Amino acid sequence: MKQNAELIKYFPLGVRGFWQNVLKEHEKVEEIRIRADKPMMLKGNGKEWYADKQGQWVKEIKEAYSPGFGEIQELVDYWCKDSRYAYQKELKNGFLTISGGHRIGICGETVLDAEGKIQTIKNISSLNIRFARQCRQAGERILPCLYEKNILQNTLILSPPGAGKTTLLRDLVRRVSDGNEFSEGKVVGLVDERGELAASYQGIPQLDIGLRTDVMDGCSKEEGMIRLLRSMGPQVIAVDELGSMKEIKALFKLSGCGCSILATMHGRSLEEMGRKRMLKSLWKEKIFTRVLLLGREEGRFYSRIYKEADLPDWSTSH
Repeated sequence: MKQNAELIKYFPLGVRGFWQNVLKEHEKVEEIRIRADKPMMLKGNGKEWYADKQGQWVKEIKEAYSPGFGEIQELVDYWCKDSRYAYQKELKNGFLTISGGHRIGICGETVLDAEGKIQTIKNISSLNIRFARQCRQAGERILPCLYEKNILQNTLILSPPGAGKTTLLRDLVRRVSDGNEFSEGKVVGLVDERGELAASYQGIPQLDIGLRTDVMDGCSKEEGMIRLLRSMGPQVIAVDELGSMKEIKALFKLSGCGCSILATMHGRSLEEMGRKRMLKSLWKEKIFTRVLLLGREEGRFYSRIYKEADLPDWSTSH
């Protein structure tokens, strides 16, 4: 209930009764999606629910409450402290981060500059509320598999959306940074492009990512990795959701500088990974010596770890 009370303050006074009911199930909530004049949807334990007019969780869409456009604007204004101009950078990037590190994704009408780049988003019509949450047991079972002779191996975590790769990476960073039974604490450079790993608010991490961790928040992954390498002398670099050739090329620079690497990427299977052209060079040069596959079946999570000898030769796959 204490956590529930803490979260209630992030909503306007006039609607806190409604949100009090929504957040009674806080421990189950993974995300809350609000779309103008559409049923409000809640995701918890891998299942989809709805909220009724009182904020109670219901299963039938006919009982669902559909917030109006004005109600969405009220929420956004509250999170922006009635000054959207002050939050223009965040709005331009498609999300707001509020104190506590909680993240609200936004969609609406984009305003473009002369070069066709997004300046801001107005007439916001969709919200995706995701509460920052620490899971201190996430990496407990996995951690022993990532060390060999007390050396942290370069590890790639593969997972479809919603299977826990970011939560796992965050806990692994904390354990590596603070030290564990396999190694003393290491200096970790964490690239947090979207602010989801450290949940930073005004530059300060809101979640525990370890006492030896330095965070590069809000910059591109490829630039963040290189800047951390040049300025902070990390022993380990962690990065979430690799997805471009620029980021892959940055990994090559890291691998030649003595840093261990912890990274994640979207993927549902090893076979799917073998079909991604940009990964062939990684496999050919054996950048990663551990691959961890996460997934979810019938609401239950699973994980499988592959050592270098267990991996197929993706560098020659078509």
